[in-house]
Amino acid sequence: MDDRSNTFAGWVLGSGIVALGFSILSGMYFNPSEAEHEGEEKHYGYAVAVAESGGGESGPSLAELLAAGDAEAGKAVFAKCTACHTVEQGGKDGTGPNLFGIMGKPIGKHAAGFAYSSALSGHGGDWSWENMDAWLTSPRKFADGTKMSFAGLSKPEDRVNLMLYLETMGGAPAKPVAEEKPAEGDEAAEGEASEEGAVAEAEADQDAAAETEEATAAE
Repeated sequence: MDDRSNTFAGWVLGSGIVALGFSILSGMYFNPSEAEHEGEEKHYGYAVAVAESGGGESGPSLAELLAAGDAEAGKAVFAKCTACHTVEQGGKDGTGPNLFGIMGKPIGKHAAGFAYSSALSGHGGDWSWENMDAWLTSPRKFADGTKMSFAGLSKPEDRVNLMLYLETMGGAPAKPVAEEKPAEGDEAAEGEASEEGAVAEAEADQDAAAETEEATAAE
């Protein structure tokens, strides 16, 4: 009877040792040290490396979009605004103010007598192309507390076309100018000129070294 008890106890002890060993190995594999995996994100027990996201290439600038925009297309976009705004000269204010001649005017003040929100009337600045673009993107982000409920236009082309249409209704300030990009031929020519200059400089250095050696030999 004692032999059986000892045998049973031995099996239990052996099983415990094996289980402990597995537990240690499992901890080493599934829970690596912080130092070993610094800069990694743990996900369900595994260390998952998080790739650094590089900044994507930006799209066309506002100036470039304006140069390619279409005021007639903007008139169609303005149809979304007609529930609250008029745009013709002398048009009545609705839920929102009449928008004739708004481009270039002081923000929140161009329509005399209209009850603007303090968030807009106290914003400061003028309705430049940049400010109008930001406003049309998200009125609430541009002027937190504005009474305007419209969420905004997500497409840059829609915003630009709408602004160009507003320009036809009372004018607008000068548009931002796009930076001139060198043509491919110009870039190639610049590269060739730089390479030729480097070669000429190297040849000049070689000639100077040869002259120095000749002068030393003559002495």
